[in-house]
Amino acid sequence: MRLYTHDACLAHQPGAGHPESPARLASVLHALDHDHFAALDRCEAPRATRAMLERAHDADYVARIFALAEECARNGASLHVDADTVLAPATLEAALRAAGAVVAAVDAVLDGACRRAFCAVRPPGHHATATQAMGFCIFNSVAIGAAHALAAHGLKRVAIIDFDVHHGNGTQDIAAREPRLLYLSTHQSPLYPGTGAASEHGRGNVFNAPLPPGTGSEEFRATWHELLLPRLAAFRPQLLLVSAGFDAHRLDPLADMNLGSEDFAWLGAELTTLADAHASGRLVSALEGGYSLSALAAAVPAYLAAQLD
Repeated sequence: MRLYTHDACLAHQPGAGHPESPARLASVLHALDHDHFAALDRCEAPRATRAMLERAHDADYVARIFALAEECARNGASLHVDADTVLAPATLEAALRAAGAVVAAVDAVLDGACRRAFCAVRPPGHHATATQAMGFCIFNSVAIGAAHALAAHGLKRVAIIDFDVHHGNGTQDIAAREPRLLYLSTHQSPLYPGTGAASEHGRGNVFNAPLPPGTGSEEFRATWHELLLPRLAAFRPQLLLVSAGFDAHRLDPLADMNLGSEDFAWLGAELTTLADAHASGRLVSALEGGYSLSALAAAVPAYLAAQLD
């Protein structure tokens, strides 16, 4: 398994007290320093190019972000691009490395260099739509990786699995236009951003399973086992991409779900089994949410341990 990350992702500073802090990624990387993960092939995430970004985002939007980043660099100050999404002087580099990590991981699994990869990056991406930054997200790294798999590798069936506690409205927005993509999500509802109803189906390639506050292990696992994983298997994906958010953990301060690390390990194992059955084992995950440092330090290793060869 490969691990993609970059120091630039630690340099993005949304501001004191902001929940999407560098400490999130630092806690994950520290937890993965354990001997159990000594065999991880650790790789430096490259920058995504503008052409890669524009496979998922409108060119005008990409140009606007670059222009705002130049303004930040000139002034040495941060800008709000959304009520809770901050563009600081180091943000563009972090966002380019985060998207580049997923693209590089997609290349690695499709070229046969590895079967599975985890992108330990920030800022997260799944709220960023084709035209808008929001929810701490600038560029939609997983959607960019999916678009790269279609355009550069000619895949016909790419699945995106999202278990972040918040609905990945941006990923759904992008995937719903592309019938070669399948988007599957569990998320707490009601909760930000207010999307992700079970009635939202895109072009028949979107399947949401909103869960009520307080949902625990039994209902979470049953939802995946009975509803979403069968749809994933029926799609016969050539590649699985995962928006791996760990904020459905019972310790997370921004939501009200009741999952434990063992639940993320269970889903990691289930996805690995399906990847082995349909996609030659090809599974790429990228860190999304998760705002309890102790929960991240426990849940990410549990999820990845279930995928180790």
